[in-house]
Amino acid sequence: MSPFFVKAIQLLLSLSFLIVLHELGHFIPAKLFKTRVEKFYLFFDVKFSLFKKKIGETVYGIGWLPLGGYVKIAGMIDESMDKEQMAGPPQPWEFRSKPAWQRLIIMLGGVTVNIILGFLIYMAMIYTWGTNHVGFEDLPKGFAVAESFKELGFEDGDRVMQVNGADLEDVTQINHYLFMRDVKDISVVHQNGQKETIQIPEDIGTTMFESGTLRPFTPITAPVLDSIVKGTPADLSGLQKGDRIVSLNDKEVRYWSDFNVLKNADTTKSALRIAYLRDGVKNTIEVTPDEEGIIGVYPKSDFKFQNREYSFGESIVKGFDFGYWTLHDYIAQFKYVFTKKGASQVGGFGAIGNLFPDAWNWRAFWGTTAFISIILAFMNILPIPALDGGHVMFLLYEIIAGRKPNDKFMEYAQLVGFIILISLLLFANGNDIYRAIFK
Repeated sequence: MSPFFVKAIQLLLSLSFLIVLHELGHFIPAKLFKTRVEKFYLFFDVKFSLFKKKIGETVYGIGWLPLGGYVKIAGMIDESMDKEQMAGPPQPWEFRSKPAWQRLIIMLGGVTVNIILGFLIYMAMIYTWGTNHVGFEDLPKGFAVAESFKELGFEDGDRVMQVNGADLEDVTQINHYLFMRDVKDISVVHQNGQKETIQIPEDIGTTMFESGTLRPFTPITAPVLDSIVKGTPADLSGLQKGDRIVSLNDKEVRYWSDFNVLKNADTTKSALRIAYLRDGVKNTIEVTPDEEGIIGVYPKSDFKFQNREYSFGESIVKGFDFGYWTLHDYIAQFKYVFTKKGASQVGGFGAIGNLFPDAWNWRAFWGTTAFISIILAFMNILPIPALDGGHVMFLLYEIIAGRKPNDKFMEYAQLVGFIILISLLLFANGNDIYRAIFK
């Protein structure tokens, strides 16, 4: 099966799982508070449904438009814009007849489920598979350092010891820390054995984003090919496992990071001139990357990951910590969306699908599902009308002010929110299409 379909199946399965549980987060408290739920749908049923069945007072179904899902709660101004129902007198079973605190719990239910689910998946993953990390001793050759970071005092071959005075369990996470966290200083050991603590500028994350230097530290790995993906440009060109790359487009390649930098710098998608050594003999070939800029080669790793296992109790603590920092880091990088460059990188379903691996892997599937669940929770709580966060915003206003916004205002707010969401959806997926065609 092609990588595209493998990713598509994983995306559909993951989103279906998350959507159903999110909507259950609204459905269950609604039923507990004796509020009528008229519909419970996976995907949207515009004009028709793929499947539907009425059980009790609720119609359960599957729509044909896989852009989300919904529960239709009686007496609530939502995306259905059911004005006829709202024109009648309030009924005891309707959402609008319930106390504000009950309505608030109903609206927060979906986000709550997504947050808890993400944390629980991380806990289960850590208990099942443990964690992989590369410690200080596991990276004997250190890092290849981007030129802009050499200006701060870093050198090729540096080995990272500490960040902000604390040991770093996985030194390969240094780029992530610099971009997402508040890093004040990094302690390294230079190749000559000298230890040094280097101060980091306060705006280092913004500098990395604007310059495109998102991986200033790359583990030093010899440019020796370890595997060639079958059917890719590299495979068709004749490259083999064990070949050592010596230059790309006539520029010297010392480390694998040099090869990646030079390859990514060529955005023309034209043929790359690769010189390599095989059995001591130098050869030169031309390889044209595919539409995604991939040639299909992986290097032989000069370092190893250590696996750490956790008890049941330890996995709960570690999973909670992992979930917290996942949410923290996503919120931290969200500010970049509001820049010109960040807006151009916003992605839709294509970008989400690319989070999944080319081949089926349960560990990667569940890790990505947990990440998406936490993203959905954050995005849904944003104070935009038509999202859960918009309803929560108006409910908090009601609780504080002691009165509801009028129905006409809520209808207009819902319509404006819906237009905003559709615009964002079109923009994000338009970016995916643009990148697929022109990049």
